[in-house]
Amino acid sequence: MHPAFSVIFFTVSSGAGLGLFALLVLADLFKLGGGLSSQALLMPGILAIFLVGGGFLSSVFHLANPKNSWRAVMRFRTSWLSREGVFGLLFFPFASIYLGLAWLAPESWLPVRYVFGIVALLLSWAAIFSTGMIYACLKTIRQWNTPLTPANYLALGHFSGVLLLLAFLPQENQGLFVFLAIALLAVAAFLKAIYYFWIVAPHISSTINTATGFNRAKVKLLDQGHTHGTFLTQEFGFQVARKYRLILKAIFFLIAFVYPLMILIGNPTQGGMVIATISALLGLVVERWLFFAEARHVVNLYHGAQRC
Repeated sequence: MHPAFSVIFFTVSSGAGLGLFALLVLADLFKLGGGLSSQALLMPGILAIFLVGGGFLSSVFHLANPKNSWRAVMRFRTSWLSREGVFGLLFFPFASIYLGLAWLAPESWLPVRYVFGIVALLLSWAAIFSTGMIYACLKTIRQWNTPLTPANYLALGHFSGVLLLLAFLPQENQGLFVFLAIALLAVAAFLKAIYYFWIVAPHISSTINTATGFNRAKVKLLDQGHTHGTFLTQEFGFQVARKYRLILKAIFFLIAFVYPLMILIGNPTQGGMVIATISALLGLVVERWLFFAEARHVVNLYHGAQRC
């Protein structure tokens, strides 16, 4: 698939924002690391809302006709894209009220604050999961059609979210969140490694035989029907050389996982966490570019490809 920067930015930005806000609510509810003060909740919470809002706004520019973007939320029962939009839109009022109560409300309003926080938490999880399922539900793209897709979106979103949280916390308050970041890093790296091994497994590939239904002999496409690239070959047939894919994957693991891990296990300072967070987010941009670039739609089987 042809990687679109607007969608890459959207998935990285909104995933980090939703993951960050979910961790803020969990830290507040369960008093992780001794609990977070109102000031510690406010600034990361505002950043999370801006990241989610900026991500959703960028996704609109991927549409052929942005002014009709409101139609995206009209098919909630059947469309994961619609569910993502609905959950994302509902997230903003609940998250904003939660932060407002954390900053302005007296202690007696704590139960009300928790109610809004829990709803915002569930909406953030639902939105990230729906984003992953937009791709995972597509049977025509085998690289995406796996439970690993939403699992990776959830893991990477929370991993980038906890790094953002650590970038706001002074060194003496990082404590438990450093261990949480290392645990999320391990889970995210493990799931992504499994995903990369899974998508190259030859036994799950679609071939021209499976596309035509002729399985008793080897089928070969003799004529593509066109001599120049088409919309389908440009958007659904995007290719990147294998050696470059391997280099980009190595870069992704180095700057998204290895370097942040070195910072996390080395008595991290607040400034060090800012650098680690930037490094990880850049790594996620590379990861998301590869996510689209390596996806092969089965329509390519009718345009010269023998295997997808």
